Amino acid sequence: MPTHVIILNGGSSAGKSRLARCLQDVLVREWLTFGADTLVEALPARLRSSAGGIGFAPGGEVATGDAFQRMDVAWSVGVAAIARAGVPVIVDEVFLGGPASQARWRAALTGLATLWVGVRCDPDVAAAREAARGDRPTGMARTQAAAVHRGVLYDVEVDTTHTDAAGCARTIATHVID
Repeated sequence: MPTHVIILNGGSSAGKSRLARCLQDVLVREWLTFGADTLVEALPARLRSSAGGIGFAPGGEVATGDAFQRMDVAWSVGVAAIARAGVPVIVDEVFLGGPASQARWRAALTGLATLWVGVRCDPDVAAAREAARGDRPTGMARTQAAAVHRGVLYDVEVDTTHTDAAGCARTIATHVID
């Protein structure tokens, strides 16, 4: 059975978005890519800085409220529906809840062939990328670098610290039934 979904889990500035684009280039079928940032950008403005939505503290901590969590569940179910409709999907995710986040995605993706990929990056390198980007709260990359992987199970892991996105994509592609 061909792979329907690739979940890329890693901290902020680990290189997931670039990796997803490289995967689109190396895989045979046409894959859509969606990321956690897609969901955040789709939220009403009032939920991007409120207790019920998602908030970003100066030290890089991320807090989510009930409204965000409800939308996050709907998001994963919607992405799964796209894959069930026959369009393979690459998801660029940040498992803030570690194994609970993975369990939510597993439930949504039941019956779909899914490749679980850990995207790691040295915290110092991720922090430097974060600073260069300028669009993330300082400290987010360092805070998330290891935390998002605790208790999460993967089929394959890549490290973007010293391997570029194209090289990591080629590694992942060897595990995809395309």
